[in-house]
Amino acid sequence: MKDITVILVHYSNQPILNKALTSLKQIGSRLEKVIVIQERQIPLGSTDGCEWLEGFESIIADHSDIGITLNNIIQQITSKYVLFLEKTDYLSSYDVIDSMLPSDQRPILGTTYYNQNIAIQRPFLVLTSYLQKGNLLPDYEVPFKESLLSAWLSSIDNSNKTFKNGFVRQLGKNSSINTLKRNEFIQKYQLEKVKTNHPSLSVIISNYNMEKYVGTAITSCLLQNEQLEQILIMDDGSTDNSLEKLRRWNNEERIMVLNKKNEGKARALNDLLPHVTSDFILELDADDWLDPDAVSIIKKHLSVLPDDASVLYGNFRKWKQLGTDVAFKGIAKGTVINGKRDLLTYRFPLCPRIYRTVSLKSAGGFPVSEFEDGRLYEDVSVLHRLLKKGSRLLYRDFTVYNVREHKESITKSHPANWNDFLKTLK
Repeated sequence: MKDITVILVHYSNQPILNKALTSLKQIGSRLEKVIVIQERQIPLGSTDGCEWLEGFESIIADHSDIGITLNNIIQQITSKYVLFLEKTDYLSSYDVIDSMLPSDQRPILGTTYYNQNIAIQRPFLVLTSYLQKGNLLPDYEVPFKESLLSAWLSSIDNSNKTFKNGFVRQLGKNSSINTLKRNEFIQKYQLEKVKTNHPSLSVIISNYNMEKYVGTAITSCLLQNEQLEQILIMDDGSTDNSLEKLRRWNNEERIMVLNKKNEGKARALNDLLPHVTSDFILELDADDWLDPDAVSIIKKHLSVLPDDASVLYGNFRKWKQLGTDVAFKGIAKGTVINGKRDLLTYRFPLCPRIYRTVSLKSAGGFPVSEFEDGRLYEDVSVLHRLLKKGSRLLYRDFTVYNVREHKESITKSHPANWNDFLKTLK
């Protein structure tokens, strides 16, 4: 009975792939097809030593996007089950699985990947008919390609999943700081969903020509263990395909997508403010993203925020864009700001920036300064305005915000003189 299609993703070299393929021999009688999905720059796909293997196919990812390619392939699969192996996985044992085969009641059998003290849940064997009802995320909507399957799994109700370990082993493990920091992030997808009576929180995003990155920002808002009240997005006259991509979220509950002619970030954010109904506002840059527990952690701090504090902020992680991937650079720790001097000597960006809605609105929103017509340093301008009105900016030691450093950023594309900006502050 050939009832399983195996999909192998994110394999980086031929010997590791060969190990995975060889391990499948123990279920050879049940294999309808084995599919290797590879990125364009990694030539894999040899089946030397696997003469027993029938129905083998090696596929180049469409536009190097494995998520999109997976969705297209899954719709064409005719076998009852899909078995996933990833990166360095190989099948260690299949004998005990028969008693746990996915069913209509529990369509997903998951397993756990361990690296040092980090445990990551991933789908292992899934009922094909269930997979075909929904879509995996495209690569451009997750921060790291290896988070693709875990991110999808986190969106599935627990009643549809069961987990058992021992089916899969890994051929070596990467314990670099870059890998561990990614895994720490991915592990948070498994956090228990919560709903509290803490103050309400919305996210506002201004997007200009960030089609490669804005999907990750939005999806990071959706894959939270505590939900936001609103996600408000303004496309500021993008000339790329941003608006077309953003419109796919228009029918999502709690999301509003607006667009306007290009007038700069300050005006774009101000046009979102009338739509905000929550107690607090988190400003998220279109090329950055949030940890899956960002909302729950921020709301805990907001629940005890002093009345005279109009802004809460913390630390952030720095990631450098390298082609289609990112590399961890470190954590930027925030410092206490007691006045204008501290603000203007701060090592920006200050983030995450969470504003008390009533304070931000009563201050007139984000200043459109004389400098660059409000297109740069709008964050400093609004913080300066709030300080002048006697509000406090409160630092707390937490890290849930991720900053992406890349050559397309607005600040890098339009280098400006900080001293010229300071002369416009009044």
